[in-house]
Amino acid sequence: MLKWFNFCFLFLISLQLTAQHQLQGKVQHALTLNALADADVQLVQQGKLIQRAQSNADGVFVFSKLKPGNYTVLLTLHQFKKEQVSVSVGSSPSQLINISLQPLSLIADEVLVRSTRMQKDAPGTFTNLTHQEISKQNLGQDMPSLLNLTPNVVINSDAGAGIGYTGIRIRGVDPTRTNVTINGIPLNDAESHGMFWVNTPDFASSTQSIQIQRGAGTSTNGAAAFGASVNLQTDVVAEKPYSEISSTLGSFNTRRLMLRAGTGIMDNGWSVDARLSLIKSDGFIDRSFSDLKSYFVSAARYGKKSTLKINQFSGKEQTYQAWNGVPEARLKGDFAGMQQLASDLWMSPADYALLLSSGNRTYNSFTYKNQTDNYQQDHFQAFYTYQTGKNSSWNTGLHYTYGRGYYEEFRPDEKFSKYKLANPVFGSDTLTSGDFVRQRWLDNDFYGLVSSWNLEKPDFNLVVGTGIHRYDGRHFGKLVWSSVGTLSDLEKNFYEGKSAKTDFNIYAKVNKKFGAKWQTFLDLQFRTIAYTLKGEDLDGSTYRPYDFNLNYNFFNPKAGVSYLLNPKAQVYAYVGVAGKEPIRNDIIQASGSSIPKPEHMYNGELGYKLTGRNQAFTANTYLMYYKDQLVATGEINDVGAYNRVNVPKSYRTGIELAYALRVSNRLTWSSNLSWSRNRIVEFTEFVDDWDLGTQVQTKYKSSPIAFSPDWVGGSSLSYAWFPGFTTELISKYVSRQFLDNTGNKARSLDGFFVNDVRVAWEKKMPFWFESVRITLQVNNLLSEKYEPNGYTFSGIIGGTRRDFNYYFPQAGRNYLLNLNLKF
Repeated sequence: MLKWFNFCFLFLISLQLTAQHQLQGKVQHALTLNALADADVQLVQQGKLIQRAQSNADGVFVFSKLKPGNYTVLLTLHQFKKEQVSVSVGSSPSQLINISLQPLSLIADEVLVRSTRMQKDAPGTFTNLTHQEISKQNLGQDMPSLLNLTPNVVINSDAGAGIGYTGIRIRGVDPTRTNVTINGIPLNDAESHGMFWVNTPDFASSTQSIQIQRGAGTSTNGAAAFGASVNLQTDVVAEKPYSEISSTLGSFNTRRLMLRAGTGIMDNGWSVDARLSLIKSDGFIDRSFSDLKSYFVSAARYGKKSTLKINQFSGKEQTYQAWNGVPEARLKGDFAGMQQLASDLWMSPADYALLLSSGNRTYNSFTYKNQTDNYQQDHFQAFYTYQTGKNSSWNTGLHYTYGRGYYEEFRPDEKFSKYKLANPVFGSDTLTSGDFVRQRWLDNDFYGLVSSWNLEKPDFNLVVGTGIHRYDGRHFGKLVWSSVGTLSDLEKNFYEGKSAKTDFNIYAKVNKKFGAKWQTFLDLQFRTIAYTLKGEDLDGSTYRPYDFNLNYNFFNPKAGVSYLLNPKAQVYAYVGVAGKEPIRNDIIQASGSSIPKPEHMYNGELGYKLTGRNQAFTANTYLMYYKDQLVATGEINDVGAYNRVNVPKSYRTGIELAYALRVSNRLTWSSNLSWSRNRIVEFTEFVDDWDLGTQVQTKYKSSPIAFSPDWVGGSSLSYAWFPGFTTELISKYVSRQFLDNTGNKARSLDGFFVNDVRVAWEKKMPFWFESVRITLQVNNLLSEKYEPNGYTFSGIIGGTRRDFNYYFPQAGRNYLLNLNLKF
C-alpha cells in the first residue's frame, strides 16, 4: 500500500510542468494590516478572465503558468472596496505583490468576535478555518467531522457515521473542558459544561469562519477553556442577493436538504439571511437513527457608524440511543465471552438472545421502539455595534437560549417503590414490581449580556469587556407508561431538582507592537460564579437529596510575545492560567463533606510559524500542568455514589507540527503530526469486590490519562485534474488510547489509520445558476475496523477481576453524494 501511494505521489508530481511565470499576492486590511481571507481574486487580460483564485487564511493567492504580458488583478471582498491593480508579468519568473483593501463605511461583522479571537500574528497556538474550507467539507455530517484534520484532534460518533451524537477531543481534552462560542456567546451547557453538537444540526451551513485555539487560548466568555476553544462566527453580510440549494444522499439511508437565501444589503441598509436544514440517517449501529431539523434567520441593518444584527436559530433532534456501545466479546465474536458476560451482568434471556444474534460491530442493546433522545434548543442573539471614533468601536450583545427535552427509556421489572408508588393490589395479590417507560427531562433558560470596547490601530489593539450570564435549570423525571395499567399518580414527577447559576466576567486584552519585529499580548480576566442547586436525584435505585449554595472566583491571566525573524517567519511564547468549577454531577454525587475542589491549569506554549510563497509550516511545543484535575477513579464516596475526584498533579505535554505545500498549481498537500505525553503523577484505582461489597485499591505512578493518544496525524493530498475538478485523499492516524487512567492495554482502544477520498466538480454557470458543485466523499475507503471511543468498568467476582469493555465501532466504507446549486 505504501509503495503504491509513493508511486502515485511521484507520478502526479511528474505530470506537472514548471510554470514559466508565477504571480503571488497577499491581501491585507489597509488600516490594521491584518491578512484578509476569502477575497475573490480575478486575473484579467484584455477583458478576458485568465485565472481565478481565493486568498487563504494568510491572505495569500497564487497564479501560475502565466505568459509574459500586462494583466489586471481584480479583488472583491465583502465589506471592502473593490480594488483593481495593473501588473506586468515577465520581468522575473516569480513576482510578489501586496494589495491593501479599504473597508467600506460599514461596521464589519468581525467586531462581534474580536474579543474571543486571536489575530493572525498573535503569540498563541490556533488554527483558522475559512468559509471556503468549511464549505467544501460540509456534506451534512456534524461539526466535529469538519474539524477532524486540524492538529491533535480525535473525533467519534455513537451511531458510527458522523451524524447524531458526535464528539471531539483536542489534545485529549474532553468536550466539558473545551469552550465553544457562537459570535462570542457561550454554547456549552452551563451545568455539565458539555458541548452537544446534535443540538445545532448543520450549523456549518451558517458559519463563516472557525478558530480552534489549543491550550488556555484567549477565550473570555463561558466556562474556562481547559485545553481548547472553538470560536464560530456566523455568516457575514452578502453584498448581493443570493440563494442556494444543497442536497446529500448517502449510506445508511442518509439524506439532507439545505435551503439558504439572502437579500444582500438593500437600499434601506437592511439585509436578511435565512437557512433551513433537514437531516435524516439510519446510522451504522442497529436502530441508531437520527432525525434532525434546524433553521437560522439573521436580520441586520448596516449604517455608516453602527450595525444592528439579530440572529434567531434553532435545532431539534430525535436520536435513537446508541450510547451503550458494543461489549468486547460481541465485537470479537467471542461466544464464550458473551456467555460469561450474560452471567456476570445477570442478563435476561431476551437480552442474551439479542446479544448472540446481533452483528459484531452493529449491536445495540436497546430494542424499545421509542428509546430516543429528544431535545430542542432555540437561540436568540442581538448585537449592536457603534463606531465611537476613527479607530474605536463599542459592541454589546444580548442573548437568550431556551432548551427543553428528554430521553425516554423502557425499564423492565422494577419495583413500584422505586418510583414512589404504592404497590397495587388486585384481590388477594399485591404486586411489587412491573415494567415502566420513563422520561428524564431537562428544561432550562440561559440568558445574558456581553459588551466590549475596542481600540484598534496598526501597532496597538485594546479590548475591554464584560459578560454576565444567568442559567435557570429544572431536572425532573416522569413515568409515561406502566405494565399494570393506568395509575392515578403516574403523572407525578418521581424526582425533581432546580438550579440557578450566575456567571460574571470582566477582562482587558492588549496587543502591542514594538517596532517591526516584536509583538506582545496580555489578557487579564476575572470570573465569578454563584451556583445554587436544590432537589433530589435518582441514581440507580437510590434517591439523593441535595442542597448546595456555592461560590467560585477565578483570576485567569494570559500573556505572550512574538518576534518576527523575517517577513515570512515568526517565533512566539505564551503563558496562561485557567480555572474551572466542578460540573453538576461532580457536586450532587458527592456528599456535603467531599465536594470536589475547582480545577486549575497552567499552560505554556512555544512556537514557530513560517509562511512562504508555496508552503507554510508551524511547530509548537506545549505544557498543560493541572492542579486538582477531576478524574474518574472508581471510588465510592460515603453516600455510595461513584464520582470524579481531584488528583493533585497531572500534565499534558507535546509537540505539534503542521505543514502545507503547493507542489504545483494542481497539486497541494497539507499535513499535521502531534506527539504528546499525558500523565497523572499519582493515581489510585478503586475496583468493587462484588462478593464482599468492598473496594480494592491499586496505586499507580505516572499513569497515562484516558483517551489521550501519544500520536495523532492527518494528511490531505489534493490534485486538480482541470479547473473545477479535484480529487482529495484524506488520511487520519490515531495511536492507542486507554479507556481508564491505569495504562492497562487490556482496557484500551487500538490505534487506527483511516483514509477517505473526496471528488468534487464545480462549474460557474452563465445562465440559470451562478455555480454547480457535485461532491462525492467515500469515507473509510479501505473499510478499516476501528473504534475511537469507548468506556470500561470492572468488578471482582469469585476472587477474579473482570473487566467490562465497551466500544463504539465506526462504519466501514460508506459514501456521501452532494449536489449544491447557487443562484
